[in-house]
Amino acid sequence: MKNIKIGQDINASRLAYGCMRIGGKTQKQAEAVVKTAIETGINLFDNADIYCGGKSEEFFGKAVKGVDRDKIYIQSKCGIRDGFYDFSKEHIVSSVENSIKRMNCGYLDVLCLHRPDVLFDGEEVAEAFDELYSRGLVRNFGVSNFNPMQTELLKKYITYPLVVNQLQLGVFHTGMIDSGMCVNMKNGFAEDKDGFVLPYCRLNDMVIQAWGPIRSAGGYFPSDESVADKTAVLEREANELGVSKEALAIAFLSRLGCVQPIIGTTSPERLSAMAESESIELTRQKWYEIYREMGNLIP
Repeated sequence: MKNIKIGQDINASRLAYGCMRIGGKTQKQAEAVVKTAIETGINLFDNADIYCGGKSEEFFGKAVKGVDRDKIYIQSKCGIRDGFYDFSKEHIVSSVENSIKRMNCGYLDVLCLHRPDVLFDGEEVAEAFDELYSRGLVRNFGVSNFNPMQTELLKKYITYPLVVNQLQLGVFHTGMIDSGMCVNMKNGFAEDKDGFVLPYCRLNDMVIQAWGPIRSAGGYFPSDESVADKTAVLEREANELGVSKEALAIAFLSRLGCVQPIIGTTSPERLSAMAESESIELTRQKWYEIYREMGNLIP
């Protein structure tokens, strides 16, 4: 599997595995899908303290027991609580301590703040980051679902680079691409809802970790009848390439270069099928063709 550089010291697989739903399965099922991810070449695993009430981290930790810690990168997120967000020093530090304990992993390669806390105290976050880094509990920091100005505000206080931004992005959710394609035009595609976060992340060497890469408005696109016409486009294009439509959807994102798709399926078979995206080399012409055929505007 090809790699993508995250920060200065993470040579991650171009695809990441998202552990959100494994806590809702059995330990055996969780181990099977994590094992498959490793076998396909995936070496970065995304977690969060809230996933299945901590069960996902617990199951993941048991699934990688015996795996060389230096061979995988473990990422987790914190800041979401029951009905509110919390970037207090106490919560950030305790969340990391508990995540590491559940996963028995020693440290986190990346900690992301999960969603922006409008009430955050920048100096308090900086103190939390300093403590976590000095204690060897976190090696890199990032954000999730932040727009550029929220990121800049956080950077005002902290001394560490923010290496990733985890954002929703997929073939059915291309807003950050659309607005840049239709700058200054009088159409809905020109509407910027995120402060041009795609070029911002590229400019600041932040990898965009795409969550929901195969999600459509009605859920998981292969079974979403509301997007049957667009699914048919992917099916036709995928058949020509001899891969699954899910793999093509992942390859579409990987072609952007600065994007690391997060695969969240709990099916080992589906995960293996999506990992086939690594064998797909989309030409510039083919990428734009797919983008256009999915109903987007190329001026």
